[in-house]
Amino acid sequence: MEIRHADGRFYLIEDDTHKEIGEIVYSTVEDNVISIDHTRVDHIYQGHGLAGKLLNALLDYADLKDLKIVPVCEYAKTAFKKRPEIRFLLADNYQELLKKLDKEEE
Repeated sequence: MEIRHADGRFYLIEDDTHKEIGEIVYSTVEDNVISIDHTRVDHIYQGHGLAGKLLNALLDYADLKDLKIVPVCEYAKTAFKKRPEIRFLLADNYQELLKKLDKEEE
C-alpha cells in the first residue's frame, strides 16, 4: 500500500487495484495550526493498523513543517490520549480552538 499526500489529506492506495482505501483529512485553523478533521479506512481493511499509518504520515508532515495540531476527529483525539510521545505536536490552546471550531459548525 502506498500513502499519498494532496489537497489537505493523506490517503492510501491499494497496490493491486490502485483503489483508494483510506484517508486522513486535515485543514488549516490558523497560521501554523491544522486540525485533523476525519479519518477513514474502508471496512474490509479495518483492523490492520492503516489508520495509524495515515496518522503517522500526518504527524511526520506536521513535525517537518513545524505545524501544531488540533485533534477534531475521535480517532485523532484517542491517539493523542494514548500516545504521550506525540503530544508535543498539540497546539498550546487546542482546547480553546476545538470550542471555536465547534461553534463554527453550529
